[in-house]
Amino acid sequence: MSVDELTSLPGAQAEAAAPATGIRFILLLGLLDAFGPLGIDMYLPAFPRIEQDLGVHGGAMKLTLSLFLAGLAIGQLICGPISDRVGRRVPLIWGSFAFAAASVLCAFTRSIETLILARFVMGLAGATGMVVARAVVRDTFDESESARVYSLLMLVIGIAPILSPSIGDWLMGFGGWGIIFWALAGFACVCGAAVVLDMPETHPADRRVREPLRSVVPHYLALAVDLRFLAYAAPAALALGLIFSYVASAPSLFMQGFGLSSRAFALIFAANAVGLIGSAQLNRRLARRYDTHSILRAAAAVNAAACLLLAALAWTGAGGVAGLVAAIFVSLSTLGVMMPNATAAVMAPYADRAGVASALLGMLQFAVGAVAGAAVGVFHDGTARPMAVAMAGCATLALLILLAGDRRGARQPA
Repeated sequence: MSVDELTSLPGAQAEAAAPATGIRFILLLGLLDAFGPLGIDMYLPAFPRIEQDLGVHGGAMKLTLSLFLAGLAIGQLICGPISDRVGRRVPLIWGSFAFAAASVLCAFTRSIETLILARFVMGLAGATGMVVARAVVRDTFDESESARVYSLLMLVIGIAPILSPSIGDWLMGFGGWGIIFWALAGFACVCGAAVVLDMPETHPADRRVREPLRSVVPHYLALAVDLRFLAYAAPAALALGLIFSYVASAPSLFMQGFGLSSRAFALIFAANAVGLIGSAQLNRRLARRYDTHSILRAAAAVNAAACLLLAALAWTGAGGVAGLVAAIFVSLSTLGVMMPNATAAVMAPYADRAGVASALLGMLQFAVGAVAGAAVGVFHDGTARPMAVAMAGCATLALLILLAGDRRGARQPA
């Protein structure tokens, strides 16, 4: 199907000015943004079964995850500029169905090499939903309203990591690990169909970039040195680094280091996820009364204080496990306020290049997250110290960058 045919389908006729801002519209954006979390978490319970069926050992299965994450990072850099040129609907449609096709290939494969390749393609395709969803929000809402919408999106994508491992485990009872990928394919097809039938084009032709694709690299380089971008993209990326530091450390720390049961760990993990989601919904109310940047600075200050307290508890042993759990809860919960406002501030100056800005933001987040997670693994010593230091470092640096950016005029309009 050609681009012209796609843009002539029902949802394409409404432009950015159309009142397509209801809960159904936002729910669809949240589902598209969930391609990444679902692709990461739903098949994790199947690792042992896949290794057994495909006869693989060692780090081969880990490559199916790391190549998926690489695909997510690279795919955002590719599809963001494309969406600035052809509109938002076409990349979303092709990305959804490519994700479905790669998922079907995963379900059929009996080779670890094919599985690794298919997972990389899944990441490339899934990146479309993540990067374009942010751009659609920027197309449709102003900065203050965007912060509230990003908070709603966090509700949808925050639930995915909580439920998807259990859903994957449950699905395996009906037909082995392949059925997980069939379910992901079905989810992607439903999202693609919803875009075709019900999603308006929020980036009309008169606002699209007409420059050749070779101009993308200079635009990325220009953004990478733009104070307005860096002052808020860096804290948003460091927030994800904080999360990855926790996620990379938490299973071994709590279950092996502290001897907690898997059920107790699951409750702690779920409680932190609920705190993150709950604070994101609180942010919707705060954004109606206060300036986005003021909320962001206050949340970053509380986050840094909580993470520094966590580091002190980890080094001194004061407060025991309960103290660490409480400090981690506050640290992660405040990110539910920080991340929507930081994302809104990042995207606000770039109405005409929302795809490029969204893509570079996503890449930076995954890069910082990967580095933080890897650093915690390298310095792992069986205690909470590496995790706490990494979290405190990310939080403190994010706060300092925000304060420095405000002093140097990062809030000046585009």
